[in-house]
Amino acid sequence: VLSDAKPQTCDPEGMEIQGICSSNLASSSSPSVSPPLPAIPEVVAELIEGSIYLRCTFGVPFANSSVGFIVTWSRLSPEGIKEELKHETAVHTFSLLELDGINVRLGDRVYCSSSAFFMEKPDIQSSSVESKEFFAGIKIHTETYDISEDGKEHRLTIESSIPVPCPEFSQLENDCKISLTLNTVDEGKEQLGLNLALSSCHVDLLQKPCNNGICSQAVIYFTAVTDFMQDGDRITRIAVEPISSENFLWNGYVPESTQITVKDLPTAYCYSFTDPHIITFDGRLYDNFKTGTFVLYKSTSRDFEVHVRQWDCGSLRYPASCNCGFVAK
Repeated sequence: VLSDAKPQTCDPEGMEIQGICSSNLASSSSPSVSPPLPAIPEVVAELIEGSIYLRCTFGVPFANSSVGFIVTWSRLSPEGIKEELKHETAVHTFSLLELDGINVRLGDRVYCSSSAFFMEKPDIQSSSVESKEFFAGIKIHTETYDISEDGKEHRLTIESSIPVPCPEFSQLENDCKISLTLNTVDEGKEQLGLNLALSSCHVDLLQKPCNNGICSQAVIYFTAVTDFMQDGDRITRIAVEPISSENFLWNGYVPESTQITVKDLPTAYCYSFTDPHIITFDGRLYDNFKTGTFVLYKSTSRDFEVHVRQWDCGSLRYPASCNCGFVAK
């Protein structure tokens, strides 16, 4: 169906003069009505004169000195609602937000959004473009969240997106660190003993130049405890104790913990009993009536072995010996 109405070729505010919009005539000498979209903002942390600031950088696809920006900083509340932290108009292509430990604290999930406008027409703004979430603090990354009681080691990486401070009156570089104490917490109702072991309970995050959003990093390892118990699959939480620091921002900060599921594996057994009958790990049966010292078990992967000493048991009719002592290394 063809409409009788003539298609509108003008903006609502433009007037048509001999088939040409007056606003189009005017715009040939001034920028287009809609300002360009800013580039996607990026947030990084940096140290400026002893204080930590978050820097949000953005820009426009082409260089134009007559563009201004409206910048909004926000954070995600524990309930998942965005709270506005700061709202400003900027003529440069960045904005700073101080991580002061009061209004903006470690552990906050921060966002920065910006929209552009032309200086000549500040009331007409582009759409707002928002950054990715910036987590201001320490994160624990693991290569896997499900492990088994098989003796394998797994990497645990601790990363800070915030520069590590130096003590105010110290000249030593070694003092520029944040010390963390880690512990494992069994999430089960019954306390069945430790189910997860860490290669170290103390980790130091040293001051380093920030690179790709990582300002300090440390690696330790964790493994499931082979406990010889049929205790089912259990969850263990790797937690960090509240940080103790002279620095106001860092003192009392508790990094988020991470949960690891430890899958139970059945334990293998081998036996040597009476005169002596031997059953190996894989179920083979045989006898060893001889006297002397024998290697019952020797690990191929670690420094662990079991020796047994067999003596004559005094049988007159049949060859027989008994286990009279053993040593485990």
